[in-house]
Amino acid sequence: MTKRIFKSMFIVALSIFVATIVLFMGVLYGYFSDLQQKQLQTQAELIVHGLENEGLSYIKNLDLENYRITWIENHGHVLYDNKTNHDEMENHQTREEVQEAIKYGTGDSSRYSTTLTEKFYYYAVKLSDGSILRVSTSQKTVLTLLLNMVQPILIIFICAFIFSLLLANYASKKIVKPLNNVNLDHPLDNEGYDELSPLLRRIHRQQMQIKEKNEELIQKKEEFTIITQGMQEGIVLLNTNLEILSMNQCARQIFHFEDTKQGFDFILLCHHAQLQELLEKAKSGKRGEIILTIHKRIYQIDISPIESNGNVSGIALFIFDVTEKTKTEQIRKEFSANVSHELKTPLQTISGCAELMMHGLVKPEDISKFSSTIYEEAQRMVKLIEDIIQLSHVEEGIYEMEWKQIDLYEVAKAVEKNLSIPAKKANVEVRVEGKSTYIITIPQLLQTILYNLCENAIKYNKPGGKVNICIQENKEEVYVEVSDTGIGIPNEYQDRIFERFYRVDQSHSKRVEGTGLGLSIVKHAVHLLKGSIRLESEIDKGTTMQLRFPKKGEN
Repeated sequence: MTKRIFKSMFIVALSIFVATIVLFMGVLYGYFSDLQQKQLQTQAELIVHGLENEGLSYIKNLDLENYRITWIENHGHVLYDNKTNHDEMENHQTREEVQEAIKYGTGDSSRYSTTLTEKFYYYAVKLSDGSILRVSTSQKTVLTLLLNMVQPILIIFICAFIFSLLLANYASKKIVKPLNNVNLDHPLDNEGYDELSPLLRRIHRQQMQIKEKNEELIQKKEEFTIITQGMQEGIVLLNTNLEILSMNQCARQIFHFEDTKQGFDFILLCHHAQLQELLEKAKSGKRGEIILTIHKRIYQIDISPIESNGNVSGIALFIFDVTEKTKTEQIRKEFSANVSHELKTPLQTISGCAELMMHGLVKPEDISKFSSTIYEEAQRMVKLIEDIIQLSHVEEGIYEMEWKQIDLYEVAKAVEKNLSIPAKKANVEVRVEGKSTYIITIPQLLQTILYNLCENAIKYNKPGGKVNICIQENKEEVYVEVSDTGIGIPNEYQDRIFERFYRVDQSHSKRVEGTGLGLSIVKHAVHLLKGSIRLESEIDKGTTMQLRFPKKGEN
């Protein structure tokens, strides 16, 4: 703006200067021309007066170098000329000023030279005897005057040019200074041109509107950020170029992406052809869904186009961690298959024995043996179903169970008493070591844990073996250690013993009653009580289960 004002003012100042010079010279040239004509008339009147009183001798004695004097008869013959031989001059009767003088007594005219560098003024007066006296003088033309004054005019023009530059620069800065000093943060507090007041008031109103909109957008953005950052699902917003516009914290953790800059290409985070294909389809408004494994976790990604005025303006990705769900579904499938397998064997045995007895193919003395087999297999099925129900209850959670303060030592003694008969049959000694230790827990789950661990320790022990239940505590936790002197567990199987229906010694497990669900129940129960379990085992030396529980538990 300053440059435009400077340029305009400079052009105006220079134009005014040039116009002033032209007008001044025109007026001055006209003034001097009029003055010269008046002087010419005065000189002519004086010469006429002298000529009539003294005759031709008067004219000849005059010393007027700047004036040309011509005496002409009334029919145009030149009688005398002070500049040229009058005998060689042509007849002047046709001259304009001569004709006017003959007719009116005086006459004047002006004519340019052949070179246009001079202008001649003529003034003629009629004498009393009818002759004509003509006096003329020359004057430089405007063009000649300008050419003669080129140097001074050029000097004046340069001075005017510099002055115009300085003046335009000063004036433009002075004009723009109030505009540059306008405080747009507080438009109504400015002092400057009155013409700016409507504009400043409008800016103030617009600023208030923008401020309100900005505060509203900030509030919505903060609300959106708080909501999305607190979500357990990942959210990614992309533009149509598949560049990241927004990504919540969960999505950053999923993709291991900590760069907060926008505009990052999403494809560089997740190299997957099928995902890229779905994203390309989302540009045309099609939804999609895909299951991907990212950094050893399984995620379901829902892809939805964002439409505005009928056009796709962006793409939203919702990422759900379905690792546990997938594993749970797999476990359920395996569980169903294992349950079917475990139930099929006793059912086939029961069905086979019953069919033989129904057709009378069993000898009377063998009926008791077949009935005993049917009973044992039926009890095995009942035990399996009871363990399944118990595992189901444990997996359902602890919402219907009550937390109580109990003496862990007394619970261990009760388990010892309940397993005294199986221990005696297996020729295994069960002992409880420690003292009264109080803990806030769920009694049913804690008793289930100890019972299953001790039951397994008895089943997979050696004749004459021992099972020890040791209870200790500190200020924050209680420690329960169940150890036996049994057959032990190989290292390669120790990570799998908490799986459902898994038994290490398959040949031995056929001789030992059990469903393979005990340790799975223990694992879930310990997890619900916010405890931990650790296994130590050596072949033919025994197994130790170390449990840790917080004293206060959860309410």
